[in-house]
Amino acid sequence: MFKRMNPVIWGLFAMLVAVQSVAASSLDTLGAGTQALDKHTGKGKWLVVMLWASDCHVCNEEVEQYNAFHLNRHDKDAEVLGVSLDGRQGQADAESFLQRHDVKFPNLIGEPEQVARLYNQQTGSRWIGTPSFLVYSPTGELMARQAGAVPVELIESFISKHAAK
Repeated sequence: MFKRMNPVIWGLFAMLVAVQSVAASSLDTLGAGTQALDKHTGKGKWLVVMLWASDCHVCNEEVEQYNAFHLNRHDKDAEVLGVSLDGRQGQADAESFLQRHDVKFPNLIGEPEQVARLYNQQTGSRWIGTPSFLVYSPTGELMARQAGAVPVELIESFISKHAAK
């Protein structure tokens, strides 16, 4: 009987892993519903994903330059997408952060462990902390990842260098 159940158990396990993988790539919107990160990549523009938390000191310092970057380039060749790690219980803190900094780029929100799984899924690397940045090419290929503060000038230089190829 155990041999007969074994394939069933493995099948259920595989389904659970698949569901977790989908859950890791889908994040909540700040309104209602969920969105997959893939909805934002590969749209013919560079995409800079800023992973942030409302209580992150560096995130509070960095966000305004990324807001300006988004406003200057979103109609041209690059956009910014924010991903808050504040989770549903911290959604009010995330919304306050966005309002306080007058953030104009779109944002998603996830639980910290969910975003860590997404980061690992996208990069193959262990999650370190906020802020972290992911840079996707216009075709949706992950081109760079960086944990910690990144001056927007470095992102602009990176895009210019790789867009010329």
